[in-house]
Amino acid sequence: MSIMYILIPVAALLTALAIYLLLWAVKAEQFDDLEKQGMSILFDDEPVNNISKEKQEGEIENSTKQPETSSKQ
Repeated sequence: MSIMYILIPVAALLTALAIYLLLWAVKAEQFDDLEKQGMSILFDDEPVNNISKEKQEGEIENSTKQPETSSKQ
């Protein structure tokens, strides 16, 4: 019977904590748009095929350059 003196306050504290966290989540607008994040994973931020021509040319030029060697001795 003495365990009830511990369990009832612990249950009350956990309930109060759960209510506080729920109210905080509602106030912080955590439940505003529940579907946006679920849908955002389905779409890419930037299409892969739309790389700018300048970027492609710059990568080609960088890959064809040979490292310069110095002839100092």
